[in-house]
Amino acid sequence: MSPRAGQAGHPARTLAFVESPVQLLNVLEWAHLHGLRDGAGPTHRTATPRTATVPTATPPTATDPSATPRTAPGPADRSGPAVPPGPAGAQLTGAQLTGGPSTGSSATSGPSTGSSAAGGPSAGFSAASGPSAGTELTVVVLSPTDPMTRGQLRRMADLARDEGHRVRWEEARGGTTAPFHTIGGLAGPLRRADRIVMGDPFSRYVQLLLTITRARDLVVVDDGTATMEFVAQLARGERLVRWHRKGGRPGPRDLLFAPVSSSARRRLTPSDRRRVEVFSSMPVTEIPDGVTVTANDFAWTRARFGPPRITQSADLVGTSLVETGVVDGDRYLEAVRNLAKAHGATRYFAHRRESTEKLHRLAVETGLEIVRPDLPLELIARRGPIGRTILSFPSTVVHTLPLALAGTGVRVAVCDIDPTWLTDTASPRAQGFLSGVTGTARDVHRLAAVSLA
Repeated sequence: MSPRAGQAGHPARTLAFVESPVQLLNVLEWAHLHGLRDGAGPTHRTATPRTATVPTATPPTATDPSATPRTAPGPADRSGPAVPPGPAGAQLTGAQLTGGPSTGSSATSGPSTGSSAAGGPSAGFSAASGPSAGTELTVVVLSPTDPMTRGQLRRMADLARDEGHRVRWEEARGGTTAPFHTIGGLAGPLRRADRIVMGDPFSRYVQLLLTITRARDLVVVDDGTATMEFVAQLARGERLVRWHRKGGRPGPRDLLFAPVSSSARRRLTPSDRRRVEVFSSMPVTEIPDGVTVTANDFAWTRARFGPPRITQSADLVGTSLVETGVVDGDRYLEAVRNLAKAHGATRYFAHRRESTEKLHRLAVETGLEIVRPDLPLELIARRGPIGRTILSFPSTVVHTLPLALAGTGVRVAVCDIDPTWLTDTASPRAQGFLSGVTGTARDVHRLAAVSLA
C-alpha cells in the first residue's frame, strides 16, 4: 500500500487513533518506515527515558501523573529535550507512587503545547497544536483514565511532536458527555481523512469512529499480542473479541454494540474500494485475503535510542495477567519470587496496568526493586542500563525486545504459564493463546514453568 494516498500534489491526510503508549510507539515505527514526517524533518534530540522506582512504603491514594504541573515551553524553547534525562530507578515519594515524575528532576508528563481545561494538549488542528500546517500525520490520543497509561502517553506524544507529527489529545473518557464531544469533534477530520491508522481494532471507540470515515486505506499497527488474535479472527470471519474474553457469553453491552462491531469488521475486510494493512512484529500466520502484512523491526527505536549500557544482572518484566483475571495473584507472586531467585534478577519492570497494591506486595515479599517505566519498555531497554538477561512471562515483549535490542548481546528468556496458575474464570482459550505467544517468539530462550511449592 502506498503511504501517499492523498490527492495528487497533496500529502495524504492520515489520522492515527491510539489509546496506549505501545500503540503510539508503533505508529511512529510505521510512519518512520513509510517516510511520513513534517516537511522540515524531525528534530533529533538526545532523549533519555526515565524510570521510577516504587518504594516499599504503604501505597498511597492513586494520583494522575498527567495532571502534574510543568513549565510549558513556548515555541522558542522547543530545542530542549522532550524526554529530559533523569536517573534510572529514581526513588519516588509516596504521593508519586502511581507514576509521577521522579524527585529532583523536572516534571515531564504535562503537555508540550497549550492545555485544554481537561488537562490535555490543545485539541485543535491549528498550527498551534503541531509543528506546521503541512504535517502529513495527525495522532489522535483517545486518552484513557489510568494514570500510568496517561503519563506514558504524554511522553510518547512529546516524541511524536519531535518527529514532526501533530498530536491531538482527546479526553475521550472524561465524563458522560465526553464521547459525544469527542466523536462530534472528530467527525469532520474523519470524513476528510485519506487514511486511518489504528492501534486497537477491538476498541469500541475505534470501531464507532470507523463507521464515520470514508478513508480507502486502513492500517492496524500492533497493540501487542492482541494483533495475532485480530488477524486470525478477521481471516475466519469471526466477531472481534479480545482473547482473554473469548468463550464467555456476550453481555448486554456486547449485544447492544454488536451492529457497530459487525460494521467495523466489514470495513476492516479488504475490498476493491478499501485497502487494509497490518503493521506488526508479531507472528501472523492466518492472513486474510487481500490484507497486506508489513514487518515492524523497530528501526525507528534502534535509530533514535541507544545502544544501551548492559549490566551483568538479570531484569524481570511484569505482566498484567493478574489484573485481567487470567492468572491467580498468589500463584503469580510465588512464580516471580522463584524465577528471580533462580536467575539472580534484581529489578522488576512493572506493566503499566499492574496495580499499586500488587507491586507493593511484590517489593516486600521478593526484595526486587520495582520499577515503573514512564515509556514503553522497548525504549527503556534500548536506552539502558538493562540487564544482560531479561526474563518475561508470555507477553508482547518476548517478540519486540529481541528486535529492539538486536545486536546488543542481551538475552531474552520467557517462562511458560503453568495451567495451575490460571483462575477459575480464565477464558478457555487462555492457556493455548499464552503457549502460542511463547512458542512463536523468535530469538528467545524458552524456560520451563517454574515449580511452585
